[in-house]
Amino acid sequence: MIEQQNLKRLEARVVGRVQGVGYRAFVVRNARALGLGGYVRNNRDGSVGVSAFGEAESLSRLCELLEQGPRGSRVTNVDATWSDAGGISDEEGFKVLR
Repeated sequence: MIEQQNLKRLEARVVGRVQGVGYRAFVVRNARALGLGGYVRNNRDGSVGVSAFGEAESLSRLCELLEQGPRGSRVTNVDATWSDAGGISDEEGFKVLR
C-alpha cells in the first residue's frame, strides 16, 4: 500500500497518433512497472486519457514516458494536471478501460 500522505494524482490527455499503435499497452506496462494505480483509455476524439496515482517521482517518470510513447506513435501534446490524491487505494492496480 502506498503511503497516503505521499499519494499524488496525474490526469493526462495525450494527443497525436496514439490510437491503434499499442499506446495503451505501453502505458499499462510502464505504469505497472512504476507501481502506479489507475487506468488508461481511448477517448472518442482520438486522444488517450490517463488517470494515475502513486508516488510523485513515479508519476513524473510516467509523464515523461507519455511524451515519448511507443514506437509507431507520434505524441504532439500531453496536457497534464497534478493534484493530491488522498484516500485512494492502490489495490486495483493499473488497467485499460474500454
